Amino acid sequence: MFTGIVTDQGEILATAQEGDLRARIATAYDVDRIDIGASIACDGVCLTVVAKGREPRPWFEVQVSAESVGKTNLAAWTPGHRVNLERALKVGDELGGHIVSGHVDGVATVVAIRPDGDSTRVRLRAPDSLARFIAPKGSVALDGISLTVNEVEGAEFGVNLIPHTKEVTTWATLREGQPVNLEVDTMARYVARLREWG
Repeated sequence: MFTGIVTDQGEILATAQEGDLRARIATAYDVDRIDIGASIACDGVCLTVVAKGREPRPWFEVQVSAESVGKTNLAAWTPGHRVNLERALKVGDELGGHIVSGHVDGVATVVAIRPDGDSTRVRLRAPDSLARFIAPKGSVALDGISLTVNEVEGAEFGVNLIPHTKEVTTWATLREGQPVNLEVDTMARYVARLREWG
């Protein structure tokens, strides 16, 4: 489990197709404190560490299944690409965002970006199948970032980025048309399922 509070920006060093996609990610994390088998959210996708090292700089490797590649934007990972990273929660950690599983539901598309004071307003379009799970003042995780939904209109919704969020995540370079990993709020998913059973 995660909170959607990004704690490092990693960089893709290399990728290889070995049955599954394998990626090496440079990190500022102390790799001596990362166990093989640990979970790290990479752009919001919960991935398992399968290798790690220190040369030429600290890195860890993950394997990404075809299922995960198909439901996310990870197929676009190439060397130099920046990645939002978050270590898994430990008992006693502060829950600063919202409960995030790292199980991405689909890909949203950035429709518009505009300044709003010191902040930035971002409008996105969700897949039609996920739009019903997004509500005003609810939570979403976008590329692993916990954000509050400002408004919803059909399949489109808006979020607000404060300057701090842009500084500590990869979203300083966000652009219109960009695909972003979307995880809807877990509670919204269960409420919708319960209503189906009526």
